[in-house]
This record gives sequence, structure tokens and C-alpha cells, in this order.
Amino acid sequence: MVTVRYMVSDVEAAAAFYTRHLGFTVKQQFGPTIAILTRDGLTLWLAGPTASAARPMPDGRTPEPGGWNRFVLQVEDLPRFSAALREQGVRFRNDIVEGPGGKQILCEDPSGNVVELFEPK
Repeated sequence: MVTVRYMVSDVEAAAAFYTRHLGFTVKQQFGPTIAILTRDGLTLWLAGPTASAARPMPDGRTPEPGGWNRFVLQVEDLPRFSAALREQGVRFRNDIVEGPGGKQILCEDPSGNVVELFEPK
């Protein structure tokens, strides 16, 4: 089991994105502060602006959504899967690219956090 925490701007919008588009299930939710979602052995904590994880660091930096770190979801038929997500208004950072291990594309949740969708060869 792996747990990942993503900082999000809006917990409700982020939870809706992950459940509607990427097959997650809400395990627990604590109002607008945090939602805990699960999918295939992955636990995803969505921490909003009022979560303790959003408090400034000692040097003054504030945790925020976005960036390039990401988790990877393996999918079947990536072209079909990503086309369906585009039709539903999901944002992507790139088009499908192919490498030695398979195909990948990067989509964004409503706060700009990246999720890599991957289809192995």
C-alpha cells in the first residue's frame, strides 16, 4: 500500500475529479480540509488550504498544488482512455508520447497536480 498527499485548492473539486475520472473511491472526508481516497492499493490524501499540511514551513515557504512530481496510473488503451477524458473536460499537459516501456500522457487535477496515465507495451 502506498500513500501520496497532494495539496489542492478545493478538496470537493479534487475529490470529484479523482472519483469521476480516475476511478478512486472516497474512504473518508473531513469537510473542506482533507479527503482520503483509494484505488488499487494507492491511498491519496487531498489536503486543502486549511489542512495542517498547508501550514508554512519554518523558512516561510507555503506548500502549494502543482509541480511535476506525480503518481502513475496504469490504464488499458491509452488513446481511447485519454480521448474520453478530454471529452469530459480534463486538462492535459502534453500529447501521448511513446518510449521503450510504453505510452504515457500527463493530465491535471483541478488544482494543477499531475497524474501520469501509462499504458505498458
